[in-house]
Amino acid sequence: METNITVVVDNKSFDGIQGEWGLSILVQYNGKKILLDAGASDLFLENMKKLKIDVADIDYATLSHAHYDHANGLPAFLDNNNKAKLYLRDKTEEGCYKKVFIFKKYIGIPRKMLSDYSDRIEMVSGDYQLMDGVWLIPHKTKGLASIGEREKMCRKTPKGWIPDDFMHEQSLVLDTDKGLVILNSCSHGGAANIINEIKTTFPDKNVYGLIGGFHLFNKTEEEIREVAGRIRETGIKYVCTGHCTKDRAFGILKDELGDMVNQMNVGYQMTF
Repeated sequence: METNITVVVDNKSFDGIQGEWGLSILVQYNGKKILLDAGASDLFLENMKKLKIDVADIDYATLSHAHYDHANGLPAFLDNNNKAKLYLRDKTEEGCYKKVFIFKKYIGIPRKMLSDYSDRIEMVSGDYQLMDGVWLIPHKTKGLASIGEREKMCRKTPKGWIPDDFMHEQSLVLDTDKGLVILNSCSHGGAANIINEIKTTFPDKNVYGLIGGFHLFNKTEEEIREVAGRIRETGIKYVCTGHCTKDRAFGILKDELGDMVNQMNVGYQMTF
């Protein structure tokens, strides 16, 4: 069963199709179309037209995590598609901020989206099967709040400010002819952690690849090479990265991992 994946929005423009700081990916799987994220604006709609994708035909929509550069296009998606449900992790709320000096900048989902589109939204928990061969899997790694602390990302809760533990982040997992393919748009919980989470969740299946941003744009060369080493140790065979990885880190990953690493751009297509 052939699986086709198209990058609709990424930082890197290509062939006259505009990019932005954000990510949106379309998956075509077993006759169904699944949207992962919708970028930072309604640019994804314009890009879909150029890529000959009909937004009205999309069957499912999912959000990788509760940040604006993945969620801000979702109201436009829901306004232009009348059939797809939007699947969010049950920890998703209007609570994500980034510390900037002494200030806290809101970086979360569109305000009132949860209430304005409540009839279209499904909050999921645990290991959730979206359809046959497709799952939404939460983080299972302990101590992810330490990553939130390091990245100066926090969440506003009724009990006060806490470091982000990325419990609003989820992986879209596809069972393909080559093995399991993981899509996680920013991999805040750590690329190798995510691969190992999926290996633990599906112990009888081969994990073939990881697609998404790895949030390496602000990391040192030493840190990036360490990430590459940890990815190599997982035994996966395919990596496609972009968005918050950015060019410098991609070059270092390429140096470490060679031909298994591919770079996203708007319009980039993958087949499994």
